[in-house]
Amino acid sequence: MADANQTIADRIQERLDDLTRAERQLALSILGNYPASGLGPLAALAKGANVSVPTVARMVQKLGYKGYPDFQADLRDELGAMAKGPIAKHETWAGAAPSEHVLNRFTEAVIDNIRNTMAHIDPDEFDEACALVADPDRHVHVVGGRITHTLAEYLFMHLQVIRPNVTHVQSTSNTWPHYLLNAKAGDVFVIFDVRRYENNTLKLAELAFARGAKIVLFTDQWRSPVHRMANVTLTSQIIVPSAWDSATTIMLLAESMISAVQTQNWEDTKDRMQELEGIFDKTRLFRKFT
Repeated sequence: MADANQTIADRIQERLDDLTRAERQLALSILGNYPASGLGPLAALAKGANVSVPTVARMVQKLGYKGYPDFQADLRDELGAMAKGPIAKHETWAGAAPSEHVLNRFTEAVIDNIRNTMAHIDPDEFDEACALVADPDRHVHVVGGRITHTLAEYLFMHLQVIRPNVTHVQSTSNTWPHYLLNAKAGDVFVIFDVRRYENNTLKLAELAFARGAKIVLFTDQWRSPVHRMANVTLTSQIIVPSAWDSATTIMLLAESMISAVQTQNWEDTKDRMQELEGIFDKTRLFRKFT
């Protein structure tokens, strides 16, 4: 059986190169409306992907399942995990919590999250995301949700120093039309969206996509519905022994992006940093000890 930390989407993406043409067609159909596409009868899935029933049976076996019922059982478990609120998450951990101190348990969970996330991040896709964000000819819009707005603000603050033409889209949806008014084809929307995925964020992504914008998505292992429109989707493992999910791995990817983008634009970034330091000196924002 495959790694329990992988989602079915991860397994499909890992095996795309090993699939036949018909199986690949089926796989892309499943990913296109994941996970809902795999929750119906086997015959309905085959018909929707325009493949045969035996093709579905063969592909789920290649993913490590004995048959379609086992495949669906895992898919339903994923769907249940995606919908969990804080209380349900806490109860899941509390029932099987080991006796070690929470610092050790939490740290081990975060390290596992980082290890599993890095094992499944495609460096080429990460580079593609960074190239989009670094492109000075593109305006970058950064947006988060109810909790992830803090990650969005952190990324925005650094990008604002690194390059011009960066906008922080506030997380209140009644202001979004104003931001979208100036959005044009080729702009980049960097979107943070983790479980429980926000309807407002999806709507913003749909509107941006309709205007021809590129989308870079930071999300969790189950993937926000925004991934269907994203040019690049960066997934992170987020489960920890807590009522809340962990943002550590998403922050790691965001900080890695900051490092990559500043390197790509270093000469311009250096000039901007020097100018900013001059402004800081004039405003006496920071204390000087020399």
